[in-house]
Amino acid sequence: MHVQPGARRSEIAGLHGDRLKIRIAAPALDGRANDALVAFIAGELRIPKARVAVIKGERSREKLLAVSGDCDPSRLA
Repeated sequence: MHVQPGARRSEIAGLHGDRLKIRIAAPALDGRANDALVAFIAGELRIPKARVAVIKGERSREKLLAVSGDCDPSRLA
């Protein structure tokens, strides 16, 4: 996904090329945006935050997340 930190509010913003664009209200400082991204995605999927992890791109806007267990990804559409 493509993540834009420091946004006015956290939201799904559609597509950015072939990636899902997510706006996150937290700043890109001390991992706060990554923590907020994990919490936002977990909330959207209605799963515990422990089941979501940033596995690639911790210091980049381009990120790869892993979601463990069963969930309904159509909730992100």
